[in-house]
Amino acid sequence: MATDYDAPRRSESDELAEDSLEELKARRNTEQSGVVDEDEGAIQENFELPGADLSGEEMTVKVLPKQADEFTCSSCFLVHHRSRLAEEKNGQPICRDCAA
Repeated sequence: MATDYDAPRRSESDELAEDSLEELKARRNTEQSGVVDEDEGAIQENFELPGADLSGEEMTVKVLPKQADEFTCSSCFLVHHRSRLAEEKNGQPICRDCAA
């Protein structure tokens, strides 16, 4: 194909500015794919209905007792590391999240 080097150069922004609305819509629909690759089995495994019977399920989490460098927040009742201690109110520890 012959190239005319004297002709003004056109950039993509020039081409987009001159495209019709219908062409832009068609280009957008063809460039983007609405298909999401997900394993349906994985979705079903993690989805639980409210009131589902979980009596046959076993816990797979090992629960450790509170360590010497941890405290239980008297507001949210979560166990935090001592570095998260913000203050003590009436002798009860408060974490940084609850103190804020």
